[in-house]
Amino acid sequence: MSKNIAVILAGGIGSRMNMELPKQFFKVAGKTVLEHTVQSFQNHKGIDEIVIVCHSLYKTQVENFVLINKWTKVKKILQGGEERYESSLSAINAYPADSDINLIFHDSVRPLVSDDIIDNVIQALKKYSAVNTAIPSADTIIQLNSEYNIIKSIPERKYLRRGQTPQAFKYEIIKKAYDLALQDPYFKTTDDCGVVLKYLPEVEIYVVPGEENNFKLTYKEDSFLLDKLFQLKTINFYTNPDLSKLKDKVIVVFGGGSGIGKEIVNIAKELGAKVYPFSRSLNNTEISNPIHVATALQTVASRESKIDFVINTAAVLTKDALVHMETEKIDEALNTNLKGVICIARESHSFLKNSNGHLLNFTSSSYTRGRSFYSVYSATKAAVVNFTQALAEEWSPDNIQVNCINPERTNTPMRVSNFGHEPVDSLLCASEVAKISLGVLLSQLNGQVIDVKKYGVK
Repeated sequence: MSKNIAVILAGGIGSRMNMELPKQFFKVAGKTVLEHTVQSFQNHKGIDEIVIVCHSLYKTQVENFVLINKWTKVKKILQGGEERYESSLSAINAYPADSDINLIFHDSVRPLVSDDIIDNVIQALKKYSAVNTAIPSADTIIQLNSEYNIIKSIPERKYLRRGQTPQAFKYEIIKKAYDLALQDPYFKTTDDCGVVLKYLPEVEIYVVPGEENNFKLTYKEDSFLLDKLFQLKTINFYTNPDLSKLKDKVIVVFGGGSGIGKEIVNIAKELGAKVYPFSRSLNNTEISNPIHVATALQTVASRESKIDFVINTAAVLTKDALVHMETEKIDEALNTNLKGVICIARESHSFLKNSNGHLLNFTSSSYTRGRSFYSVYSATKAAVVNFTQALAEEWSPDNIQVNCINPERTNTPMRVSNFGHEPVDSLLCASEVAKISLGVLLSQLNGQVIDVKKYGVK
């Protein structure tokens, strides 16, 4: 089976953004755009190897990224050229002519490429020798007269697409296309599919659907949209983890007395983990009280000599209009849903640093948009997401992972108390959320919001 090699094209100098550093080194959500992009391919199970093509001035910086982020799939860091096609050629020429590989070219400044897109590209390569990614045009496209600003034609929109990356090829096809192109004294191109289309017109180029979020950072104004999209970004957790690896792991679960937390405790215990639940109902643990949290963690560490994972599922929800909410209820929501999250993180740091451990928080779908009667709850859940993303960056040098689970409506006592009894088949099962949460603990994810939806995680 052919190896799938992702080629990250990062040779640009960012002239359109008028910045000191190229746009791929612009920071968003705690990391550079390039880091986010490479991480998407590092995490994808269908990618076997990664090549980064960059300007020689930034090779050392990219090498540092490889070490810091533990990009085990990055095997080559190559020098790019002044033109985009020269960067593609750099990757093509880095492999022998008879290589049985697929090259998957992707712009480094498209950091929101999804697993779905990468999946579809890889699947398409099983049937086609060349694959492009594109989205329909929402606007009418007009063609101008070459000399004057006069409309020459208006192509039918249903046949038009806006090209994106990845663009992927069987090695022998892209190699042959460029060999022919370089013999053409009038050779000019903007992308790799264009080279194949012009010089190997008999080769069908299949198009997989792209996504609006997979846009290219081009102008300075784009950075504001990108920043917001990262704030709201969630990922799809595809893997079916081997939870047997939890055996003998030491897990502390705050909020472990009911709901998802209780299911996490039960499942982890069955798998041989050493699990310690804490909650108000179980052992009078108030998570917004630093002394309570510190005592709980120290008790476990003294007994087990380590703590591998800390999970916080504790939350309270009071549905009410803000002007009608009692001050005590507001304080309870802020203390449990936000102050408690901060307190657990702060007190857990030293233990997780010693074990290179993992902190797992929980949010709610209401974090993306404030809703009537949820104002305080929504605000705290949005804060948890931002806190998770910030802490993942802050604690990365300490080799601590920090992630956040975002479950869809789940059948828990808290939901029943606020919404009454609903059709069971319309709700997630708490045990399903628990299994996926435990799987995330065993992953390499960091700083992510993981959506858990009905009928599995898409």
